[in-house]
Amino acid sequence: MASTATSSTAVGSDSSRAQAEARAAVQASLESAVSIYDTKYQRRATDLHTNARAISKQEDELKKNTAALAKESVKWQKELDKATKGLNEFGDLQNWAEMMERDFLVLEETLRLAEGEEAVESASGGSRWR
Repeated sequence: MASTATSSTAVGSDSSRAQAEARAAVQASLESAVSIYDTKYQRRATDLHTNARAISKQEDELKKNTAALAKESVKWQKELDKATKGLNEFGDLQNWAEMMERDFLVLEETLRLAEGEEAVESASGGSRWR
């Protein structure tokens, strides 16, 4: 019986040693898998933070460029307003010149009628400069 007890203890000891080795192997395998995923996800997290900083810098640059563009748009709008005003003034000047020409034609016709002269037709509308 002593040999059975030692044999049973040896078998139990071998069995627990095998279980401990199996546990160690499973744990090492899990740690290896976790390590692979941990490294992979840490790299991704680092990339995400790096990209977030780069996007933040780009956003700041975009805000600066947008503000500069707005200033430039205001400047061009002022130039456009000046040009429009100039064209309107030129149109007013042209209108004034046409009104003066009509007044001179009326005055010329009035003088011709007052002097009793005959009307002379011309290609430009009857004006006779002396």
